[in-house]
Amino acid sequence: MEKYRKSKQPNTNLRYNTLSALVYVIGIVLLMQLFNLQIINGASYRETSNTRLTRESVLYASRGYILDRNGNELATTEMTFSLEIYKTKLDSKILNETALRIVNTLEQNGDSYTDTLPIKVNPFEYNFSNEERKKKWLANYKLDENTTPEEAFNYLKKKYDIENEDPLEARKILVIRYRISSEGYSATKSLTISNNISRKSALEFNEQSDKYPGVTVGQSSKRVYGNKELASHIIGYINSITPKQYDENKDKGYLMSDIYGQTGIEYIFENYLKGKNGIKQIDMSVDGSIVNEYVSEEAIQGSDVVLTIDANLQAITEQALENTINDIRNGVHGSSKQYDADAGAIVVMDVHSGEVLAMASYPDYDPSVWVGGISQAKYDELKQNDALFNRAIAGTYAPGSTYKMVTALAALQTEAVTLNEKVNDSGPYPRGHNPSCWLYRQSHRTHGYLNVTDAIKHSCNYFFYEMGYRMGIENLNKYATAFGLGRKTGIELTGENSGILANPELSKSKGETWTVGYTLNASIGQGDNNFTPIQMAKYLSILVNGGRQINPTIIKSIINADGSEVSKQEIRQSVNSKLGLNLEEQEDINIKKENLDAILEGMRDVTSEVGGTAYSIFKDFNIKVGGKTGSAQKGATSAANAWFVGFAPYDNPEIAIAVIIENRWFRKFIMLCCKRYNCTVFWNE
Repeated sequence: MEKYRKSKQPNTNLRYNTLSALVYVIGIVLLMQLFNLQIINGASYRETSNTRLTRESVLYASRGYILDRNGNELATTEMTFSLEIYKTKLDSKILNETALRIVNTLEQNGDSYTDTLPIKVNPFEYNFSNEERKKKWLANYKLDENTTPEEAFNYLKKKYDIENEDPLEARKILVIRYRISSEGYSATKSLTISNNISRKSALEFNEQSDKYPGVTVGQSSKRVYGNKELASHIIGYINSITPKQYDENKDKGYLMSDIYGQTGIEYIFENYLKGKNGIKQIDMSVDGSIVNEYVSEEAIQGSDVVLTIDANLQAITEQALENTINDIRNGVHGSSKQYDADAGAIVVMDVHSGEVLAMASYPDYDPSVWVGGISQAKYDELKQNDALFNRAIAGTYAPGSTYKMVTALAALQTEAVTLNEKVNDSGPYPRGHNPSCWLYRQSHRTHGYLNVTDAIKHSCNYFFYEMGYRMGIENLNKYATAFGLGRKTGIELTGENSGILANPELSKSKGETWTVGYTLNASIGQGDNNFTPIQMAKYLSILVNGGRQINPTIIKSIINADGSEVSKQEIRQSVNSKLGLNLEEQEDINIKKENLDAILEGMRDVTSEVGGTAYSIFKDFNIKVGGKTGSAQKGATSAANAWFVGFAPYDNPEIAIAVIIENRWFRKFIMLCCKRYNCTVFWNE
């Protein structure tokens, strides 16, 4: 047994000796190979290494889509070609020649490129957004703040060894050299010259790569607005990222060559729409030729933003608004007189959810003009025509008689008047500045005795003067505030105006003393009262739904690339942060049913009974609606803005509509907007 056990024990000395010999042999082999690499074939391998450098190229993420509530595409992307340049072993002269050749090729093929050089030529002038930026820029180059544009231009020419005498040619070179200097590039990281070049340019750069050392063609994406002007004020537009936007977002992966949402949904939801860029590795020789390329990090498409609007209803709304304005301007539909109507807005809202179903502002614009860079001439034209101004959320107008439902409800709720009480319109009102009703001013007739329903139907100023006097401005403003008037709605768009609610504190700040006359004016929607169309749509929605608060919204959902949905809470927090909002929640208005019925009946009579201010327009309408007309004079001029607010169907309200036409005398033509508005498109879907 002892002999068996000994025979089974490992021979440790033999194992040790074997391993030692093996390590020795491996060491000899490695030393021989190292000698071969470094001494015998060192020059050859170094040459191969030096001519094969791995570089990173950006794979631009496709921007997320903007869709309507039914999935119809409002803003999409299509893949395009981008032009990039890497640092190579070129002297300054060759680099300048290459830069000029690049720009000339792009221009000959009608392609744009990123131009951040803040100096123009022919004539020489600076191109800074403000004087402070110019001073900072000059100081960065250690130039005196009095340095002329031409002197600064020549300084840069000398700095980059540019010998071209022609200022235009020299500037083309400077555009590239300036971006290389300010943004940087290397042998492994490129600078994007253009995000959107034509196929013709892409082929030329690829096929003649020896003429463009260091230049490669990559893939990018282009924003597409297939419906032109449709919902332009909602969607907004994109443009090249500004220096300020870049500074604020460079840590999030943005490049100076990126596009960035500038207004509307494109701006508010930029962080969701952008997506995440990927990385493509390129093996390139020092002379600029590509040896191999592969994707090391895939790009992730941006999230899709789904709006609450219905694209079909939006198109009808915009067309109705434009047609009506043109008709009024040209004096059609039985009127031989022409008017100066030239602008307006419409908001259509779901009275239960606050979802905006359509929002139109006229004049409008085509966001496509910014894709690839907008010309200064086109931008000036849009500014001059005031086409960029979203009147639906930023325009403020005195509400006129459309405000009278607020006054009526406040008077009924505070018991300043009863449902059955009648007030006698006897002519000039005997208080304040002795104002009179519109009927008395026109014909020296009066409305006689009216209850609240009749007062709304006939829009009798006298009745509402009396209501304002009885309850006072504090009670009136309590209800106006509860309806959201004079405060932002929080809609997810840029440029919303808070409007103005007439009140004693405001008058005091202007050095004025609040008087009874001010209260009388406020009670019929005049004075300092100025509200936006979206505020008016919200106010009417809350009224007809019985006083339940709503938060107007234009966002249905946000869908990430992986199919997950962003929570409503996250969306709201993101919007509040972007817009700097901190709105307080409003309590529901406890409206007594009998009070609400009396007011809504008055609005029904406006459109359906003889004597109603909109009866002649709606008498043959196939849907029963409630509405209210209004007009308010613009300052000391004779022109007036015309309002219509309405809801439908009358028996079971689903939508509220607010319409404003600027520079309009007679109210009746405004009804054309609603009559042409074929609301059955929404109800029959």
